[in-house]
Amino acid sequence: MTEILARLADVAPRYDAVFCDLWGCLHNGQAPFPAAVAALQAFRKGGGSVVLLTNAPRPKPSVVDQLDRMGVPRDVWDEVVTSGDAAQYAMLSGAVGRRVHHIGAPKDESFFTDFAEDLADYARSQPPIQRVPMQEAEGIVCTGLRDDLTETPADYRAPLLMGKTLGLPMLCANPDIVVDLGDKRLWCAGALARDYEEMGGRALYFGKPHPPIYDLARRRLAALREGDPQVLCIGDGIATDVQGGLAEGMDTLFITGGIDTAAFGTDSSNPDKDLLEDWLIARQLSPSFAMGHLR
Repeated sequence: MTEILARLADVAPRYDAVFCDLWGCLHNGQAPFPAAVAALQAFRKGGGSVVLLTNAPRPKPSVVDQLDRMGVPRDVWDEVVTSGDAAQYAMLSGAVGRRVHHIGAPKDESFFTDFAEDLADYARSQPPIQRVPMQEAEGIVCTGLRDDLTETPADYRAPLLMGKTLGLPMLCANPDIVVDLGDKRLWCAGALARDYEEMGGRALYFGKPHPPIYDLARRRLAALREGDPQVLCIGDGIATDVQGGLAEGMDTLFITGGIDTAAFGTDSSNPDKDLLEDWLIARQLSPSFAMGHLR
């Protein structure tokens, strides 16, 4: 049965590292959550390592810049691993061909140009990726909607049908369906990939809950500490953070005050135990711990 925690410090001594989600746990897309910042700082001061593990479709350097602009202190984390990093490696390896059609926003342009330190040399060693119209493409790279503030997945029915008709595989750089930007809910690349599969197309995923992002996170964690560290996965996505952590054999901490907060009562800081238990049973998932907000 899932144990409801009052604070991360209650279980921190059991773990050497945490894989912590960003959006909904550490920030809301606009500003960091002070209690979450303090909790992760305290975990690091106690000797733990913090790997920020995000389904952002952008590479690590872009996400680090975003965190800096948002005011997240650098002493909150030791390493950052993104779905964009894992998807970049797949793209550079030719997972959807070398001539690709991009579906995504201008803010995602760094996906094709910026690489984390451990991917930069590999990027230089591979033949170039060409971005072309869909009719000339071998595959689709989807980083999200072009304008997630105004568009919905329904706006993409025609291009997705064309891609499916052409038999193009889709590389999905962010498996998330939605995120909350402040009080506004935004659609992500995962929603387009879901629709593409429902049409009969083939989508490839590299972020949570799929193995590639965890493989990359473990490699980067191994550069920080030796041995076989005990890792706690923290996140507010039941189908991404929790499902992924469980599939990897790790303990998980479900943040109930994130994207599904309305399901657990009126107090987002203190989930109703009975509502939470019924909700988890319906999804056949059992995280090790739960907490309203990371603190």
